[in-house]
Amino acid sequence: MKIAIVCYPTFGGSGVVATELGLELSRRGHEVHFITYSQPVRLSQLSPNLHYHEVNVPEYPLFHYQPYELALSSKLVDMVKLYGIELLHVHYAIPHAYAAYMAKQMLKDEGIYVPIVTTLHGTDITLVGSHPFYKPAVAFSINKSDIVTSVSESLKEDTYRHFNVHKEIHVIPNFVELDKNTSDPSIGCRRSVMATEKERIVTHISNFRKIKRIPDVVRIFHKIQQEIPAKLMLVGDGPEREKAEKLCRKLGISDKVIFFGNSNEIDQILSYTDLFLLPSETESFGLAALEAMVWGIPVISTNSGGLPEVNFQGISGYLSDVGNVEEMAANAIRILKDDSVLKQFRSNALGVAKQFDIKKILPLYEALYEEALQLKV
Repeated sequence: MKIAIVCYPTFGGSGVVATELGLELSRRGHEVHFITYSQPVRLSQLSPNLHYHEVNVPEYPLFHYQPYELALSSKLVDMVKLYGIELLHVHYAIPHAYAAYMAKQMLKDEGIYVPIVTTLHGTDITLVGSHPFYKPAVAFSINKSDIVTSVSESLKEDTYRHFNVHKEIHVIPNFVELDKNTSDPSIGCRRSVMATEKERIVTHISNFRKIKRIPDVVRIFHKIQQEIPAKLMLVGDGPEREKAEKLCRKLGISDKVIFFGNSNEIDQILSYTDLFLLPSETESFGLAALEAMVWGIPVISTNSGGLPEVNFQGISGYLSDVGNVEEMAANAIRILKDDSVLKQFRSNALGVAKQFDIKKILPLYEALYEEALQLKV
């Protein structure tokens, strides 16, 4: 099958999922074409089955904002005709599903049928998409897609609640590559650089937006290190980073916190992590938590959005109400203070992660691809 994947090529969860999906599809013999404005950050190696096509948006003084949707839809048309692409899988409702629909209509006029599979990831629905300026276009794009998926039951319910959507939404959860933590023998060999043998390592990974509640991460860690020797690894960058750095100085823990910024060494960092913190306002799924769990790392998170669908209470970690720093810190200490308890939670976390193995999830997408190709509408 020849599949075009359209996504944001950044460190965010939707781009990671789209890229990993494309990589696995190519390994299974499908021809995959990534079409976006820059090479996805996790697309490090191309192959005969794996291609990247850059969308160029020409500068024109008439436009205050350059029309990426027009450039993308035109690029999709060109690539479908040039490579015989059979299906478009777009990640994020706007602008990707909207551009894909325009491309589909242009191709239809030339007698070429190409179905659209749209995957909803979260803020395209709960934040950006629900804005009055975008809401009609988002609902239109979803309804005009041939197949629609969401990454959690929670997001599916949010979509029906926020939009006048009459399409069936198939829930296909995010996934992880289970064997990646054993693929590189050098991973995990540098723990001593980050912490002493007696210190626990606590990690948070995100884009440092307000919704991630980065100050809560710092406050939870502040309470943890009062009871247990520990270091905090903060991976990512964004508007809340400066606030977090100031809070660390105010609490007197700057020497116990490492800010990595955006990093391609996430697996290296996770390989020596003991506990993962994700106190977000909401998460459509919680991919960062799942990527931690595949390393056998228990998770302390909120209970909002799709997080209860991936972090199982008292098994892979604990869930608390948004903002309940005291409870989250207490649960973290409960896990970290006893080696035998930590060992059990580690085992449990890996067991839960195995339910989301990419080899189990990918066939669900392939089945929907086959269904889309039969529609011919």
